[in-house]
Order: sequence, then C-alpha cells, then structure tokens
Amino acid sequence: MNPPISPPSTTAWHSLAIADTLHQFQADPDQGLDSEQVADRWRRYGPNELEEKAGRPDWEIFVDQFKNLMLIMLMAVAVVSAILDLRDSKFPKDAIAIVVIVILNGILGYVQESRAEKALAALKKLSSPLVRVLRQGQVQEMDARQLVPGDVVLLEAGGQVAADGRLLESASLQIRESALTGEATAVMKNATLQLPEDAVLGDRLNLAFQGTEIIQGRGTMVVTATGMQTELGRIATMLQDVVSEPTPLQQRMEQLANTLVGGSLLLVVLVIGAGVWSAGWSAFEELLEVSLSMAVAVVPEGLPAVITVALALGTQRMVRCHALIRKLPAVETLGSVTTICSDKTGTLTQNKMVVQSLQTLDQTFRVTGEGYVPEGNILLVPQTDTGETPPTALPQLPLPIALICLTAVACNDALLQHKDQDWQILGDPTEGALLTLAGKGGYLPDPWQSKLKRLGEIPFSSERKRMSVACDGTQLPADLVSQLPGGSPGAMLFTKGSPELILERCTQTYQGGQLGELTPGQRSQILAQNEHLAATGLRVLGFAYRPLGQAPTAELVEDQEQGLIWLGLTGMLDAPRPEVRDAVARCRQAGIRPVMITGDHQLTAQAIAQNLGIAEAGCEVLDGRALSKMSQEELEREVEQVSIYARVAPEHKLRSVQALQKRGQFVAMTGDGVNDAPALKQANIGIAMGITGTDVSKEASDMVLLDDNFASIVAATEEGRVVYTNIRRFIKYILGSNVGELITIGAAPLLGIPGVPLTPLQILWMNLVTDGVPALALAMEPAEPNVMQRPPIHPQESIFARGLGWYILRIGFIFAFFTIGLMMWAYGHAQESGDPDRWKTMVFTSLCLAQMGHAIAMRSNTQLTWELNPLTNLYVWGSVILTTMLQLLLIYVEPLRQFFGTHYLNAQDLSVCLVFSVVLFVWVEGEKLFVRWFHQRKGS
Repeated sequence: MNPPISPPSTTAWHSLAIADTLHQFQADPDQGLDSEQVADRWRRYGPNELEEKAGRPDWEIFVDQFKNLMLIMLMAVAVVSAILDLRDSKFPKDAIAIVVIVILNGILGYVQESRAEKALAALKKLSSPLVRVLRQGQVQEMDARQLVPGDVVLLEAGGQVAADGRLLESASLQIRESALTGEATAVMKNATLQLPEDAVLGDRLNLAFQGTEIIQGRGTMVVTATGMQTELGRIATMLQDVVSEPTPLQQRMEQLANTLVGGSLLLVVLVIGAGVWSAGWSAFEELLEVSLSMAVAVVPEGLPAVITVALALGTQRMVRCHALIRKLPAVETLGSVTTICSDKTGTLTQNKMVVQSLQTLDQTFRVTGEGYVPEGNILLVPQTDTGETPPTALPQLPLPIALICLTAVACNDALLQHKDQDWQILGDPTEGALLTLAGKGGYLPDPWQSKLKRLGEIPFSSERKRMSVACDGTQLPADLVSQLPGGSPGAMLFTKGSPELILERCTQTYQGGQLGELTPGQRSQILAQNEHLAATGLRVLGFAYRPLGQAPTAELVEDQEQGLIWLGLTGMLDAPRPEVRDAVARCRQAGIRPVMITGDHQLTAQAIAQNLGIAEAGCEVLDGRALSKMSQEELEREVEQVSIYARVAPEHKLRSVQALQKRGQFVAMTGDGVNDAPALKQANIGIAMGITGTDVSKEASDMVLLDDNFASIVAATEEGRVVYTNIRRFIKYILGSNVGELITIGAAPLLGIPGVPLTPLQILWMNLVTDGVPALALAMEPAEPNVMQRPPIHPQESIFARGLGWYILRIGFIFAFFTIGLMMWAYGHAQESGDPDRWKTMVFTSLCLAQMGHAIAMRSNTQLTWELNPLTNLYVWGSVILTTMLQLLLIYVEPLRQFFGTHYLNAQDLSVCLVFSVVLFVWVEGEKLFVRWFHQRKGS
C-alpha cells in the first residue's frame, strides 16, 4: 500500500464527502488500518495525548521572591548591621530579625505564586478513555492514546469520543458538546451531510470531537486528528500560550517599592553627605548606623502580610456572596473590572426552559411562572396588545389550549419530580418545559401521564423532526369530551415537533371555538406566527392531534400522521434569572459594561440581552462566522460597540477578550466549558461556574461562582472595591508613619543629637506590630454607601493617586514635626536625669502611641470619629488597646526591655508621650473639619 498522505491540519473535514475523507487517509471503512499503516502513522503523528510545556520549577519561583527591591535593600541592611555588631562583639539580633522578616516575606510570596496550574491535567482527563477500533478487519478495544489518523472508531451511547473524526455512519446519534461549544442540549449528528467550509464549530453536524459525550444512538467515524491537532488540543495550546499579566495590585506594589527604595536611598545619601560635610569622616560610622535605621524605617515590612490577610478576609466575605476565590490577588482585581463578558446559559438565565407564549389560530396567550415549578397562569393577551390592557385569566381554558396541555403530557418522555423542596426534570429540558406548562394548565403530569395510557408511538428523529403517540382517551375529563367533535374519541393521536412539518399533515383547525377546514390563508397565517415567535428568540414547537377511534392493532406508521387537526404553537426560552436585570443595572451604574458571549443562536441571544438590559433593540450582534473573517485589528475596532457575540468558538472568546484588553478594558470573563478555559485564563479575572462548570474551566479560573449567578459577580465586584478601598486606607496609615519615622531618624544627626533615635529592631517592632495590627483592623471597615456609584478604578492608576501620595507626605511631615519637637525636649530633659539615653524610648513610645490615634481617625476620610458608629468596626478599638498594652510591656517588663533596648519611663515621661501622641489624632480630625468647611463655603 502507498504511504499515507499527511492531511493538512487546516482541512475542513465537514465540507468533504465521506468517500473523499477516506481517500485522504487511505482508510478502508470495512477493514480499518493494517499494522504497517498504524506503525507508520504512530511514528509520524505520535501518541494521541495532550502535551504539556515545561513551567517554572519551584526553586526558581522561590528565588524570584528575593528580587524585590525592598527585600534586596533589607538584605543589604542585614549584612552591614551584622558586620558592625560582630566587629563590636555584639550579638547581631537586628540582622537576624531582618533576615527572618525577609525570609517570611519570601515564603509568603512563594505560597501565593506557586499554586500549580492544573487546567491541563483536568483537560487530559477528557482525552483518555478506552475505545473500540476496527483494525485489519477486527474490532479491538484499546487505550485512546494508541489512536492514529485514519483509524475507524465505533461510537456507542454512554461512551466518550476519543479523537476528532468525520462520521461515516450515524443512527440516532446524539452527542453532548456543551463543554466544547457551550450549547446546553445534545446535538443530533448526521453523517451524510456536507457543510460549508465556514460552518462554525457548533454547526458541524457530521463531525465528532474529542472529549465530548455520546448521549444516544451509535455511529462510526474515521479519525481526522489526534493529540494536539484536535479541537481539544487547540484549546490546550491556547491555554498554555496565555501569559498571565501582573494584577493591578501587584503592579502598584512594585511601583510603591521602587518609590520607597529610591526615596530612601536619596535621603540616606543626603543625610550621610550633610553629616560628613558638617562633622567630618569621623562621624561616618554613626551616620551609617543612622542610615541603616532609615533604610529599615522606609520599608513597610508588615505590609505584604497585612495585604495578604486583607485579601484573605475579602475571600471569606465573597463566599457569602457565593463567590469562591482561587487566586488571592483576584479579590482586589475585581475592583478594577470595566467589562464583564458573561456566558448566557445558566449565568444570565436559569438553565431551565420555560414556555412563555402560546398561539392558536386566533388567540395569543402569555404564560407566567418561573423555572420548572408547575404553578402559574395561562393568560389571554388582547388582540390589539398595546400594553395598556393587561392579559386576563379565563375561567376555562379554550379547547385548543387544553389539548396542547394534554399533548405536552402524552407526547413526552421526561419526568417532572418534586425533590428536596424543588421541582426537577429527568430528561430533555424542552420536554420538561412542556410538562410544566401542562401543570399550569391544570393537567399535572402525575396523574395524567398514567391516565393517558400510551398505545403506540413514532419517536422523534433528526430526519422526522416530530414525535407522535397514540393514547387511550377514555379517561379525558367530561367537560373536555363534551367539546370534542363526535364526543368520546376512544384512542387519540397526539403530535408535536417542527411547526412547518406538522402543518403539512394538518387538514383542519379550530377557529372561534369551531372546527373547520384549514384554508391556504390560515396556513400562511400560522407560518407567519411561527416566524414571529422565532424572531423573538423563542424555540417554537407545533401541536396537532386527531381521533383514532379504535386503538391501533399494530405499530404506528407515518401514514397515520395525516389528516391532523392543528392546535397551535408554543414558544419557549431559557428564561432570564429574575435578579440579573437589577444586577445589570447596578453594573451600568458602577461604570461596568456587561457583554454576552454565547455559543447559542443569534436571535435567542439577542432576545435575552434585550430583556436584561445588556443591549438595546436593533443592537449589533457579532456571530462566529463573521468574527472568523475579521483580522484582530478589525475586531479591536468593533469590540467596544458590540455587546452580543453569538455562535462563537473557543478561539473567538479568547480573541474577544484580547481585543477588549488591547482597548484598555479590564475584563472579567465567565465560562463553564472546556472551550472557555483559554479565555478564562487570558481574562484579568476568569470566573468559572461552580455548579455546571467543568474541572478544566475551574482550574483555569481566578474565581468560582458557587451559584452560577451573574448577580453574584456584581456582588463580588462590590466586595473587590471595598477591599481596594481598605488597602488604600491602611497604606495611608502605614506609610504616613514610616515617613515620619524616616524624617525623625534623619533629623537627629543634623540637629546635633548624638546616637540613633530608633534601632532597626525597634523599627521592625513598629512596622510589624504597632502599624500591622491596627492596619489589619482597618481592613475590616465595611463598605461606603457610594462604592457602586463610582466608576471602576483604572488598572493603571498609581497607588499614590487621588491624594494618597500627598496625604502620606503631609501626615509624615506633621508626624515628624511634632516628634522632632518632642525629641529635642526629651534629649535635653534626659541629660539632666540619671539616664541620658531615656529620650530614645520617649521618641519610640510617642511614635507608637501616636499611630493609635491615627488608626482611629483613619476609619473615614470625611466623617469625624464621634460621627461613626463604634460598633461597625470593634476590631480597630481592640487593636488600639492591644497594641498600647504590648508597647507598655516593652518598657516595663525587664526581659523585653533588655532585648529591645528600651529604658524605664516614669509617670511624667509617659504622660508627655501620651500628650504628644494625641496631637496627630487632633490634626487629622481638624483636616476633616477644614475640608468640610471648605466644601460648604464653595457650595454656598
């Protein structure tokens, strides 16, 4: 046999005939491949498995944590401090403390970053079933890994498709492709079709794809792609090619580090330069010690831990909003979201088909109720529906509507069950919607499914597009029988399915309550009704019946589906979640644009989007076919005008997210299928569905929605804004203190005060405990009332934006001004006492206690402390009391005093420290009063 042709990976197999596909692979549908062909193709194409690119090893991730500028500076300080201490034969406790802090910060960063991506591992689970393959005329069962292009594979219900393939045969073959295409219902396959080359993935009815589930029927296929060449492999490639960008918080922290280190080094150079210039090189060592303390003072050592705890607290609050955070930085990142790209099914909608409209020849009815609960009303809509006259309930259902309800029960294989205080469907969602409709019409499936004893049936198929059943009609209600022509019909034939095909078999219909011949004009009217309902995005079914008289003695045949009586149409939709409309409105109010990206049909997507307020009537809809023909530049020009994407493939979702990001948008993307994983990973926030989501989508995401509800995304976004507001609040608090420390330490030698006011160990205590504990309490502040009435935080916004940088400098200078005044007085006072170094402890204590007042004042930027309810954040008051007590322990407990190098303070000294520490609280509260007065004056 000739060597096999290498089929190009771009071949549109769905556009080729079966014979052409077999010829391409030199495959025999009756014999399969021989051993020589298999061996050759195994060498050429390799095993049928997904390949994983090597990631960063753990040791490299850990080492990278110490490339942070602040940690590098702290390590340099530790080395110099250790050298000075060891030279003077002192125990290097400052250096050891600094090294411990550096290592802990490194471990904290490593733990956050080293979470292994398991999306590919979850993807691999979809691609490794056992398969039945025809080789050398024999059916063999083998591991799917051994498949090669050209293999003939047998497909059976309950199995999984092991590779991509062109169908050779299909018998009632239904495959669920929701993980790949996003469509909720199984797809009826047809091997005989030849489709256009530009048919989107969900419309390729003559192909089967790796990782999808066979729900019903059987078939055979010739393998067209294996491993990384399959649609699943393309998703794996896209998943691994996505490069994760730093989150806004990570970018801001890097900017903060660069600013602090740069400012610190500049100040160190100025202090050493000025000191050497005024006192000579003899003062260099003392100036070096001052510089070491300044370097430690400028670095907020406790900030990474405080931010991590704040984010962790945010995750706990988000769980109450039904959002589970998988990657900690995502908590804050939600606050920057400008666009939410949401899937339709299950997120914006209930994932429950609901009949919303009924149409007979001369009447229109609206159906109320939610989900599968068989409670609601069938209301008559006025003929001239202007919206002014509400639909009305009728005392008795018209005969055609009652017969539609009976047909919905009889012509149905689903079950409606009341379980765990909820109504659930076993079977097809469409048939479930019909059972619910029947219940609303007074014909509950239980008992009517047993009363309408089935005498025969012609099942639904993709070719027939309808289902018919013969039932015993002797138990019909007397009031209904009295309206039927001829009275009790005995056996009855009920039919549902494609309106056009059923209408062809009808000869009569009801009009004005009377049965009559179906005229050509009435046929045109029914077809127009069908088109109108379909144009609104509804899924439309037609209903008909006819009396059979005698029960059929043999199996029903299609010839009996003639002379039917037309009843009417039902229009059903996967109904929107009732709470989503308000959530969309809140999004818009908060400056966030909602976008629908779905694999569903255009009209359905448009109807739901308009219903929810995502888009307006006549808005542009971009479908997968049009998107495929666009260049990325063209798509980037369109994305900000398009709010609905329909019939999209996996790469379309990824391209749409990339285009939005290119336009400066900060994107949250929802998804539940395997096809969504690349876009979830690419998005700034990937949101997977907790109920319907695949393991692949969850592993690729940053957040999992526990209730699959769009409204929960909006609630989580609000929480993200609260977290970022609180992060800014405690950064103001911590860095205001650090700037004050820095200036105070640098001023001492310039003022001629010998010695260093604060040792590195004392500064670490302040940064970790005195600053850290109240900062954690500030992270517990509740949301401000207008948090969702502000525009999103721009991802590129500086951490110092909106006055934060000016506040830090202003408060730092005020802090330093009062502390330096205290330092000068305390230095002179201490020289007259028996403990000349006591002034250092007074400076240390004043700085620590002043931060307590600062923390209390920091609870609000506008409200005075006594205007706030103290019970809304008891943690702040608890942290102030705890930290004050710990600070006093360092002064009055001998072992701690020795270790931290503090001195005993008498009552007078401690009182002076308390008075000076209150000054900062009074200043911050005074600033609030001044700003309030200024705005009131400006407004008047």
